[in-house]
Amino acid sequence: MVGQTDGMEFLCYHRDRPGSLPLREELGEAHWSYMDRFAARMIARGPTFAADGETPTGSLHIVDLPDPAAARAFAFDEPNYQAGVYRDVLLRRWRNTLGRTMWDFPGGRTGGDRYLVLGLGAGEAADLATPSAADTLIAYGPLLSDDGTGWLGTAALIQAPDPDAARAVLTQDRYAAIDVHPWEFGGRR
Repeated sequence: MVGQTDGMEFLCYHRDRPGSLPLREELGEAHWSYMDRFAARMIARGPTFAADGETPTGSLHIVDLPDPAAARAFAFDEPNYQAGVYRDVLLRRWRNTLGRTMWDFPGGRTGGDRYLVLGLGAGEAADLATPSAADTLIAYGPLLSDDGTGWLGTAALIQAPDPDAARAVLTQDRYAAIDVHPWEFGGRR
C-alpha cells in the first residue's frame, strides 16, 4: 500500500481518555470503516499502548490531506472522538523526511519493539535531517505549524530495543518534552 502525497501531510494522535476501553472496543468497526475511507492517503497508522504493551492509550494516523481544514475534519469527525473515547488530539502538519509509508519499512509489520517518539519543540529547529539510525526508522519528520513554516517538534516511529533507545533518536536537550509510547502497525490485516 502506498500513500498519496499530493496534498499536505498531517500527524494526528488521538489520546485515549482513562476508562474508555469498553467504548473503544464497541466502536472498533466504526473506527476502521472511517479510516478505510483514507487508506490510500495513509503514511502510517496504528495504536499506542501503556508500558504493559497491552492497554491501548491512543491512535496515531499520519495522512496526506488537502489542507488544514481537511485535517481538522479528519481528526474531529472520527467516530471514537465523537463518542468520547479520546481525551485530546495532537494535530500537526508533518513532513515525511523518509519519503515512504510504513508499509515500505524494510523491517516489515512485525518483529521487534516499535515506538512512537514525540519531541515537542523548544526554540530553534532540531533533528531536521534523517538520523543515522535510518534503517530502524518506520516514519520520521518534523512537526510544523499549519502553514508549514514554523517548527514545533519532531515525530518518529522507530524499531528499538527499549523506550530509552527509541528516545535517543532525538537530541535530548532541544525539546521541551519527549514522549515515548509503545506502538504497533495498524490497519486492517
